[in-house]
Amino acid sequence: MAHRKRAGGHRKPTRTVRRPSLTGTVRLTDAGGEVACAEGTLRLASRSLREVMGGDVVAVSVQRGREGGKRAVVESVVERAHAAVVGTFSPVGPLGCVRPLDTRVRADFFVLPSDGSPARLSVGTGDVVRARIVSYPSRHESGVVTIERRLGDADAPDLGIRSVMARYDLDDAYPEQALRAAEGLVLDVDGALADPLRRDVRDRFALTIDPVDARDFDDALSISRTAEGGFALSVHIADVSHYVAWGDDIDLEARRRTTSVYLADRVLPMLPERLSNDLCSLRPGEDRLAMTVEMTFDARGRLQGAVPYPSVMRSRVRLSYDEAQALLDGGAGVAEDAVARAAEEGVDLCEVLRLADELARLRAQVRSRRGAIDFDTVEVHALMGSDGEPRDLVARHRTAATALVEEAMLVANECVASWLVRRDLEAVYRVHEPPTPEHLQAAAAALVELGIIDRGRALAIAAGEIPAMRAALADVAGTPEAELVNALLLRAMQRAVYRPQNLGHYALGAAAYCHFTSPIRRYPDLMVHRVLKLALARERLGAQEARRRAGALVGAGATGFGALAAQLCRTCSERERAADAAARASQKVMVARYYAHRIGERFTATVSWVDAMGAFARIDETQAEGLIRLRDLGDEWFDLDERTLALVGSATGRRIRPGDRVVVEVRATDQLRGHLDLALVAAPRALH
Repeated sequence: MAHRKRAGGHRKPTRTVRRPSLTGTVRLTDAGGEVACAEGTLRLASRSLREVMGGDVVAVSVQRGREGGKRAVVESVVERAHAAVVGTFSPVGPLGCVRPLDTRVRADFFVLPSDGSPARLSVGTGDVVRARIVSYPSRHESGVVTIERRLGDADAPDLGIRSVMARYDLDDAYPEQALRAAEGLVLDVDGALADPLRRDVRDRFALTIDPVDARDFDDALSISRTAEGGFALSVHIADVSHYVAWGDDIDLEARRRTTSVYLADRVLPMLPERLSNDLCSLRPGEDRLAMTVEMTFDARGRLQGAVPYPSVMRSRVRLSYDEAQALLDGGAGVAEDAVARAAEEGVDLCEVLRLADELARLRAQVRSRRGAIDFDTVEVHALMGSDGEPRDLVARHRTAATALVEEAMLVANECVASWLVRRDLEAVYRVHEPPTPEHLQAAAAALVELGIIDRGRALAIAAGEIPAMRAALADVAGTPEAELVNALLLRAMQRAVYRPQNLGHYALGAAAYCHFTSPIRRYPDLMVHRVLKLALARERLGAQEARRRAGALVGAGATGFGALAAQLCRTCSERERAADAAARASQKVMVARYYAHRIGERFTATVSWVDAMGAFARIDETQAEGLIRLRDLGDEWFDLDERTLALVGSATGRRIRPGDRVVVEVRATDQLRGHLDLALVAAPRALH
């Protein structure tokens, strides 16, 4: 084809300059990446994956893909989420190479020849290291790191957990200064009762109900029937703020951590053990300082009134959830010591549990009527043996025993939040905003394509009608599709966060909500206690006394809570997400270790999800989830049909989708990365 010469001679073609139009946060998966931004969630172009890591804030331009869909191209990184990387070390000529354990990160990092950190730390081939990032990779250059710590070789027994800790910047060492400060703290009941705000409620029968392996007991409850046939419920919460003053050594470290992290084989506490497992733990038979919320309900479970105050209490009985459930079920010979201790005080422990269960059921109905929605998710936990190996995998499900505690804590949190909001106080509120219409429409469309709901209900879900969502969940309860429907609707929800101002809680249907019931393990709860105490002092003791107490509770000026509230809320939200991700990753490590000795064994399972990597299947025996990669699905290639959420065989048209019942074989495990690889043995049609 001839090219026409333009007047004025040849001109260089004009280069199209892409300009960033949106800012968003990166989320990586093994199949690729996406950016959550104002236009929704956009898939990342493959060429952008090399230069980003999960959580990075990026400026992107939006382009049309080959099939017409939008995709995001990273133009610049606005804010980095990670300052370090965990990976395996190997020499590459004069360089050292650190290959990230996180398979979602697509770039290797290099140690320069002039960097003596490998030799100084005695790092050898195959060792797992934590490396500080000196420069980040781009499309044209590799990233550079320097090694900070050798975590161990590939055979270290807890290397998988150590790698999880390093990946999420978690530390099991507590600063010596904070530990010394904690050791100097003492319980002084008489001194505490000298405070005119504090009440003595040790005459009430209180009990704690917790997981069997719990060591810190931060909540207890007392319940009785009122003369009008209603309920009197008191929730007692450990008074951490009595011991930890704003800005002291313990507070600064707790503020840095913001949460305890519950890994599969260990707990990384927010507070020193002197507090979390001793002074603040509501252990049976011991006097403890608490914050109490005293609530009354009518016979239908409707809240009549609530009064918060500092207290001194004593728990009489400690039950595990299993023991409480067995007593509710009428089991004989269960928790005999606890039943006997209660009887010595003239209390029928089984009757106390039945009363709490009755109130819990009524409260669930109250929440349902006002528009709350509950999701039923599967959580697999490893039960650890004394040798540090997982001896069993169990799926934790909601029971009447867990529900009676959960409902008591929910209403206590709500009462405290409402109390603070009525006084227009800045605090740390738990905010859950409504889902976006786009996300609801996508979930509803997928459920229609799967044949789970009709178009009428889909329209109601897309419009944000919670009764329609609850109906969809109820229809599939107990079926193979239940997990999928819960997952699709849950993914449509926004994540709850902490904010200094109240904006309500969508999923709970609550006008105001906060976290108040776990100050041993969550910094937001500790801040709520402090704000509550200060407000109580102002109302009951006067402004002058409140000013005197303010420094220890919320500080003042540029270093006080008022100046730091927004940043503290952001940090607590971010660290909560990291703690949750680390907990899940640690359980995956233990799942891989558990099945490492069962390679080749076959199990029945249910397909729980599909994506571009393959099909995820949940094994019936343990509820552990593994991945059937595309290559292990059969003798043909499978393509992902995102519209119908199915993997479709290119030769036969055979479809594999969530809810399908299958037989799988354990193909391989990667204990370091927490991967369980399965192979498909019997396809869905072969089982029917």
